[in-house]
Parts: sequence; structure tokens; C-alpha cells
Amino acid sequence: MAGSSAPWVGSAYLFLQSTCKTIALPSLYESSQKKPSVFKALKLALADSTGSVNGVDMLKVHCSHPHLIVQLKFCKQENCRRFLQSYREGVLQESLQNHLQLSLAMTTVPLEMELKAGNEHLDNMLKDEDRCLECIYREKPDRLRDEEITELEEYLKSLILHQNINNNLPAKDCASLNSPSLPSQGSSPSPQVTFLFQGQQFANRTLTPDDHQKFAKLVSKKWKQVGRSLQRSCRALRDPVIDNLALEYDREGLYEQAYQLLLRFIQSEGKKATIARLIAALEENGLTSLAEELLGLHSHEDS
Repeated sequence: MAGSSAPWVGSAYLFLQSTCKTIALPSLYESSQKKPSVFKALKLALADSTGSVNGVDMLKVHCSHPHLIVQLKFCKQENCRRFLQSYREGVLQESLQNHLQLSLAMTTVPLEMELKAGNEHLDNMLKDEDRCLECIYREKPDRLRDEEITELEEYLKSLILHQNINNNLPAKDCASLNSPSLPSQGSSPSPQVTFLFQGQQFANRTLTPDDHQKFAKLVSKKWKQVGRSLQRSCRALRDPVIDNLALEYDREGLYEQAYQLLLRFIQSEGKKATIARLIAALEENGLTSLAEELLGLHSHEDS
């Protein structure tokens, strides 16, 4: 199938659609709050299907209502074969449904799947595994990994690494994404499932990359005050950490200082680094507008 000197590389597209009318996967992925949760479920399910975190690579996730389309890259024939077996036997479908259910804190997320390589509908030939492999091998990836995928993956790895360190797990365990103790972004990360803000009830959730960037961009000079509010329940921000951050990142400016502050909080607290705790700290320091921005209460960004 491939020359002896050339590596085995192929590409395919996985089409996903929920059979539940109230669940639109593209809309969930387009939501900055839900995107990390959907990505995490995809990553874990694909790792389950090949038996390895690196068995298949996501190059890009396309939103084409009602489908979520995942562009996949395979670098080894054996990994692709395991993926096809998992797909054919319904293991991948069941795994992804379970991971989405956990990550999104939903009762059930029923899915329909379709697998394509070029113009070939692989669902029609799944029993002929070698033919499927040939079709996938013929379709070489037409792009590098999307920057957004890289950012989401790095963010997920960072959370898992620091969660495992906090739980005193061996470093080698950090390489495994298939662990029941992983922080579930978008699900209920702490006993406080909901919280009140301006008389409205909001679902509590782990902070997302989008939250992180908005905070750093908009908090401005009050980042130290917010940090001192957070430090009361976060040992990683105890004195003299905040003052040290101010000095260390003085040249980079306010954005980087605020970004590093919240990064310390997220790395230390793991799944307990929730939106409720940040909103409380913002309210305490009169940053209501920023709190509203993080909760999506107004569509424009503060200047």
C-alpha cells in the first residue's frame, strides 16, 4: 500500500450529528464556554478508539449545521485499523456519547456518525477493512493542524498535568487522557452547581481559555485587587506571589500580568478554578461590567 521508505499517512472526515432535536453540536462547539468540553470529549473518545492519545490527530473541527465535521489524520496504518474496528463495532460512537454526556453534564447525547475519505462513503464498505484503509491512505491531509486545535490541546494538557500534580499522581500518568479523575470543563466542577449574579442563576463551570483571555484583556489595573480576593481561598496566590508577578511581568504590561495571575489560579485549583469564584472576586472589586462580559450578558467587548 505504501512504499517501504515512505511513512503511512492518511486522512478522513468524521461527520457527527445529534439525533436529539434540542442538541446542536455545531452550536455547542461555536460557544466559547462549551467548546473546551466538546473538544475534550472528542479527544478522549478518539484516544479510546485507537488505544493511544496520539493514535489519531485532529486537524480541524468544522461547524456545518447540523453536522460537526472532524478532519482526522492517521500516521500509522495500525492506528487507522484500530480506529476503523472501533468505528465499525460502535465502540467509538458509544465512547463519544459517554464523554459528551460527562463533559456537558447532560443526561444523554445520542449521535449519528458518518465516515468519509474523499468522495468515498466508508460506512458502505466497513466490512472490507483493507479497502477502507486504501481510501484513507489515498487522501493525504490538505492542511496542517489548525491553531485553535493546538491551543485547546495545550490548555487541556495543562489542566490535566496540574490536576494530577495536585492529586500527587506520578508524572507518567499525566500522559494518559483516559482517566476518570480528569477535570470536566463545562460540567459541575464543584459542589456549587449554580450561583447567583444580579438576581439571575447561572451554571457553575470550570474557567475556559476564552474566559482567561477576556479577563486578561479587560481587567486592566485592578488585576492585583482581584488576585488578592482570590488569594483568600487559593494558596498559590498567597503573598508575595502577586507582587512578584507585578515585577516579573512589568515590561510585558497589564495584559500579561493579569494573564499570569489567572494562569496561576487555574494551574493550582484545577477543576475548582470556576467561573463562580472569579465572578465573586470581580463583584467584590466593582468589576461588574467584566463579570457580565464573562457571563455573556452583553455581546460587545469593553474598550
